[in-house]
Amino acid sequence: MATFTSNSPSETESFGRQFAGAVGPGDVIALKGDLGSGKTQFVKGLTAGLGARTTATSPTFTLIHEYAGGRLPIYHFDFFRIEDPHAAERLGFDEYFFGDGVSVIEWADRFPDLIPKDARWVSFETKSETQRAITVPENSPAF
Repeated sequence: MATFTSNSPSETESFGRQFAGAVGPGDVIALKGDLGSGKTQFVKGLTAGLGARTTATSPTFTLIHEYAGGRLPIYHFDFFRIEDPHAAERLGFDEYFFGDGVSVIEWADRFPDLIPKDARWVSFETKSETQRAITVPENSPAF
């Protein structure tokens, strides 16, 4: 694992843009971290880095956002408001996992058994009001 220290939301977003260079069709990126730790900022950068036409927003109330128009479609999920694994399964999210796009799941650690074994886990930790520690697998892009 490698850790990147972000000192601002724009640095977190920039890191997401950089990360986008190393994703491909069928990739699953599982995000974990507390509220406000930078997950959605990272996704904003990731979607921008993949060339999506729309700026990413948190899918907390819609559960999934789809972003098209870039190098790959992006499927952005949020497990925060899902009560149990059966409710998550009913979303049919697993059909997205093996498709032509990139799946990004916020709060993936709520139901880790539903996440594919080869998913890349990215962890976010709040260090201070502005500083975040972002931990990624070693096979992720250099920063």
